[in-house]
This record gives sequence, C-alpha cells and structure tokens, in this order.
Amino acid sequence: MNANPVICYFILFFVSLNAIQAQDSQDDLKAVEYKFTAIQGIGFEKGVTRRDPSDVIKVGQTYYVYYTKIPDAQPKYWGAGYWGASVWCAKSEDEGFTWKELGQMLDVGESGQWDSQAVFTPNILVYDNKYYLYYTGVKPTPGNANGEFENNNISDITAIGVAVADSPEGPFKRIDRAPILKVSVEPEKFDSYRVDDAALLYRNGLYWLYYKGRSLLGGQGGPAHTAMGVAYARIPEGPYTKFGDAILERSHEVMIWPQGTGVGAFASLSETFEYAPDGIDFMSNKLNAKVTKRAVAPGAFRPDLTQPVVVGEGLKWGISMIPNGHECYLVRFELTSNQK
Repeated sequence: MNANPVICYFILFFVSLNAIQAQDSQDDLKAVEYKFTAIQGIGFEKGVTRRDPSDVIKVGQTYYVYYTKIPDAQPKYWGAGYWGASVWCAKSEDEGFTWKELGQMLDVGESGQWDSQAVFTPNILVYDNKYYLYYTGVKPTPGNANGEFENNNISDITAIGVAVADSPEGPFKRIDRAPILKVSVEPEKFDSYRVDDAALLYRNGLYWLYYKGRSLLGGQGGPAHTAMGVAYARIPEGPYTKFGDAILERSHEVMIWPQGTGVGAFASLSETFEYAPDGIDFMSNKLNAKVTKRAVAPGAFRPDLTQPVVVGEGLKWGISMIPNGHECYLVRFELTSNQK
C-alpha cells in the first residue's frame, strides 16, 4: 500500500522543524560569554565558605538557591565540601542580585551513615507541590584514626541522596536513610570511584538525574578524570537506573538545562557549551562552543524545575562561585552576546 502523501508531508515537516530548532539551539550557544556581578547576602564573608550553588528556582515572585556552606572553614581544607559542610538556602526578590540567607536546610546524617561526614553540592526539583533536595554525602574514611574523611583514599565513599519538604524553605526530611545513587561496582566504569553533583531534568516522561563520576582506574588523579553521566526514574525519589556510560567528558561541575527541544550543558574543564538533541549524545554532536571567563560550579536559573517544558528558553543567568582558598563565595552570572 502506498503511503499517504499528506502524512508523509507532515512527518517530513516536523523532522525538518526539529532539525532547524536543534541548529538554532546550537547557534545560540556559539555566540555568548559569561558576565559576572557581585551579590549581596551570600557574597564574600571572612572565614566562611559558600560554594556549589544549586540551580535557581522561582516560586511566586521569590527566587531560591541552595548551596554548600562551611560556617567556620579551615585553611587546611581549602574550603572543600568534604569537611564540615551542610546545605543552606537563600532567597531573592530581585532576580538574584540581593539575597537573604534563610539558614541550614540539611545537616549531616546520623553517625555511621553514608552521609555522616558532610552533605554538599545540592540541587532542587519541584513536583506535585513538594520540593526535592538532592545532595552528595560522604562518611569518614573507614579506618581513619581521627574519624575523618581523607579524600582520594580508595575506601572513601560518595553517594547521592534526596530529602523532601512541603516548602522551598523547608524543613527538609530525608526520604530514606539509603542513597538514591551509588558508585558502580565495576572498577572500569566511569563512576566507580565518585558520584556527585546532581542536576535534574524532566524529559520524555522520566526524571533524568545528570551527575559527575570518576573511575577507580585513574580517578584518584583528580578532577581532570571527571565525566558526566545520567540516570532515569519515573518519580523524583527513584529508584534510578543508570544509562551506564559517560555522556560528556571533562565535565567536572554539572550544569544542564533545556535548550530548545534538546539539552544544553556546560563542560567546565574544557570551558565549552555543549548540546545534545536527545539529551545524551553530547560527544558525537561536538558543539564545543568555547567561552571566556568560565563560571565555576554554576547553577542556572531553571523555570522548568517548577513547571516542566517541552521547549526550553535556554540559559540566561544563574549563580556560580569564586574559588578563594577556604573563603569561597557566590556571584551572579548572566550570558551576553559576543557577536560584533
């Protein structure tokens, strides 16, 4: 039987339209650069570390950001979240220029639990009027005489958990004592040594949890060995099933967002914007849109986290951090065109 020419026409039309939208989405990322602005309320504070901001959500007329905070950061730990960190929150009424710190949203877990040393690198998702707070946790390195996390010991454990609240201002309660995402058991996997830095997206009827991973095979060499992966679930609290392979190399800090009908990403180590029409195939697409003055550990303003969309408006602004020894702090970024 011959195909209906009208149906064939519309199929070709929509395929062509999606291709055009994908090309437009990629072109948008080729002509931008970061611009940074100091912010009030969660900017520099002597002796304090604020770092690793979440994506920014808007609830009513108020913006919220969650972040790692160490109120009494010690110089010997260079402000990293592995030591003494917990998750805090701030709100803004002026699109992220001025913030009011609301306090701690999530403290470390009970003694002996997987997140009893520190909780950090938070992110947020809204579903069915509930607020899901994702975070990374660590416990003391097994066998450490002082009960501390050593970092880069092969017996260190990192994992990702989730807590939930009825309000963006908490209180947040852990859904389960167990993490929702663990390291892979196969040593050759890209995430057999570290999983960290969750970023969420609702797409094609599933919740996509993007995260960074490092492998036992070389992963102790530091962040240069980090790659981004993804896992899927039908509901925000999981269970999550891993895609299995790395989908973006040199992506130490995970930032993703809906870009047109696809997914945009920022690969921090290569300082490039990337794009995947299907949300997965970043590496074959090879956008490699180089940017200047790279944002560090950025979180994007994500309207889709409170109201899922089919076509995203792209990346406009967000919050990132300034590395500053043990006194890291947060700044606002926005994207500006670099076309002449």
